[in-house]
Amino acid sequence: MKYEQTLFLADNWTDYALLDSGDGFKLERFGNQRIIRPDPQAFWRPHKPVSDWKADAHFDAKAGDDERGQWRKLNPKAPDTWPMEWNGLKFNARRTPFRHLGLFQEHSVHWAFAVDQIRKAPYSTKVLNLFGYTGMMSLACAQAGAEVVHLDASPKSNGFGKEHQEMSGLQDRTIRWIADDAMKFVSRENRRGNKYDAIVLDPPKFGRGTKNETWRFEEDLPGLLDEVANLLVEKPLFVILTAYAVRLSHIALAQALGDRLEPFGGRIEMGEMAIPEQKSGRMLPTAICARWRAT
Repeated sequence: MKYEQTLFLADNWTDYALLDSGDGFKLERFGNQRIIRPDPQAFWRPHKPVSDWKADAHFDAKAGDDERGQWRKLNPKAPDTWPMEWNGLKFNARRTPFRHLGLFQEHSVHWAFAVDQIRKAPYSTKVLNLFGYTGMMSLACAQAGAEVVHLDASPKSNGFGKEHQEMSGLQDRTIRWIADDAMKFVSRENRRGNKYDAIVLDPPKFGRGTKNETWRFEEDLPGLLDEVANLLVEKPLFVILTAYAVRLSHIALAQALGDRLEPFGGRIEMGEMAIPEQKSGRMLPTAICARWRAT
C-alpha cells in the first residue's frame, strides 16, 4: 500500500467564499448571505477586526461549545433558507441550531474527486454514502452516473436530500434514501451479499442511530471499517474517510483504512482538509481525511 500526504483544498466554489478569519471566528459568504461563525482553528489575527465585519447573521455559541448556541439575525430581511449551487447541483442553505448551514463546503474537494472517478470508470458504479447528511456527495455521484445508496440516521436530513435531488433535476437518477444506524446497516448488507464499487464515510465524533444506538468514533470506527472492506467488489474504485474533532492524526486514520484495504493494492492519499481564504494565502483547516483509490 502506497501512502501519499496531500492538502485537500476546497477551492472549487462560486457560491461560497471564506472572506476573513481570525480571533476564533470566520466570515463566510454562502450564496447571497454573509455569515459569522465561531471557529477555534482561526487562531490568527483577522484582516479586519471582527467587530467591523458586515454580515446577515451571527452564530452565538454557548460558553465552551462552538457547536451549540443560537443564531442572531443582523439583517431582519435575510431568509433562514436560501438557494445555492455547486457544479450544477442546486440546494438550500439553512441555519441550524448546531451552527451548520446544511452542508459542509470543504467536502467539495471529495465531491469533485468522486465525480471524476465515476466518469472515468469503464463500468456503471454503485456507491454507498454513509453518514450522508443532506446528500451533496450522493447528488454529485448520481449526477456523474452512479447508482447511490445514501444512509443517515436522521430522516430530516434525508428529507432535505430528496428536496435537493428534485431541485437539481435528478429525479430520474437512482438514489435510495435510508434512515438507519450505519453499523447495523453495513452488517445486514454483508449478510445479504451486497457489494459496492465505492464507499464514502463521514462519521461524527459522537452520534446516535435511529433507535438511539450510540456511535463513538475511536471505539466504533475499527469495526465499521472491517464491515466496509467486506462490502467492496473485487476491484473497487475508491473509499473516502473523513474525521472531525478527534484526537487522531491523518496518518493514524490512513493506516487504519490501509489495514483493511491492503488486499486491493492501490494507494492512499492522506492529510488535512482546508478552505482557502479569499484574496489571501491563508487556509482554514477543517478536518482530516484518508482517501483510497485503485490507481
